Amino acid sequence: MASPRLETYCCPNRDAATQLVMSFQPEVFCGVCIGSASISLLLTILQLLPKKGQSPRKMPKASSSSTILLLISICDILGSLGMIFRSSVWLGFPAFIANISVANGTDVWPSTFCVGSAMWIQLLYSAGFWWLFCYAVDSYLVVRRSAGLSTIVLYHMMTWGLAVMLCVEGIALLYYPSLSSCENGLEHAIPHYITTYVPLLLVLVANPILFRRTVSAVASLLKGRQGIYTENERRLGTEIQMRFFKIMLVFVICWSSNIINETLLFYLEMQPDINEMPLKNIRSAALITWIIMGVLNPMQGFLFTLAFYGWTGCRVDLKWRKREIPWESLSSSTVGENAYPSPVNYQSNIHDSKKISTTDSQQTDEAISMLSEGNTSSDERLTRSSPIYQGW
Repeated sequence: MASPRLETYCCPNRDAATQLVMSFQPEVFCGVCIGSASISLLLTILQLLPKKGQSPRKMPKASSSSTILLLISICDILGSLGMIFRSSVWLGFPAFIANISVANGTDVWPSTFCVGSAMWIQLLYSAGFWWLFCYAVDSYLVVRRSAGLSTIVLYHMMTWGLAVMLCVEGIALLYYPSLSSCENGLEHAIPHYITTYVPLLLVLVANPILFRRTVSAVASLLKGRQGIYTENERRLGTEIQMRFFKIMLVFVICWSSNIINETLLFYLEMQPDINEMPLKNIRSAALITWIIMGVLNPMQGFLFTLAFYGWTGCRVDLKWRKREIPWESLSSSTVGENAYPSPVNYQSNIHDSKKISTTDSQQTDEAISMLSEGNTSSDERLTRSSPIYQGW
């Protein structure tokens, strides 16, 4: 799981709250992390692999939003690998891990492993949070005809730049002046906790607002396409709204336990003695949410693929062919002068002149198709409601 307590534990003079959770049944906790991360890793990869029976779609290139969805899954996969590696070392080499607690020890490798593995997990999941924020921004900009493939470069700069900057800054302040003599005190650790939870809280606050505005813009876009709002278009708008809801639901389920746990531990840190009897229920709640974090944090990768694409099946097609892989979008988010042809399967007997006359409608279809990517039923409704399909 991803928690700033992983880095805090690397300090020999760690606080009592961190010691409480990290020393609570470490074998059980590491086993839970390995099991949850392994299941999520395998199912996520299974979801992303091409499947038999999928009809190939000819696409010039993937849209920026479909690329973002893939990058979110990659961050989750790499984060799960970090959890599996850290927990496996923790279980397999207890003597090696015990040296982390030795102040001014001569062996630097235990501390190096502790810091390096914790930073790897934090960096990958933090980058996943930033990518999720970029997905919400990109969805809104696509509907507003303001995004294109070129924006993915800006998203890369923002995501990786902010993730690395916040991670390094938090670690530098936490381990000042050195790893073997970290300054003690809650005030010293607060900047590290802030840099860890800023992207998480940003997604919780900003993404619902952006998704809500995107859904409103989609409704206006569908109404303006033909001047009417048919039942098919209403259902399509509802499915896009449900997709955004599923994404936020998965995020809340997987990370709300982190916020609750950190709040409880923060409260315990402010107490003169966390072992007092009146604090027993607080300690128990902190330990319970700690175990829950080990289960839910790694499962985000698989649950997100369900929210993005639905269940893609188990019939993996490992034969190479020139075709679009499952995570590629049904359309490019590039609109305007260089917009790609609409990916919707229009009838092959439509004349080129009719296609040219409906450029604006195609651009609308592209934006809507991107948002409903991976949903076959919505794609079919979009096809039937298209003016080209209707012979307009």
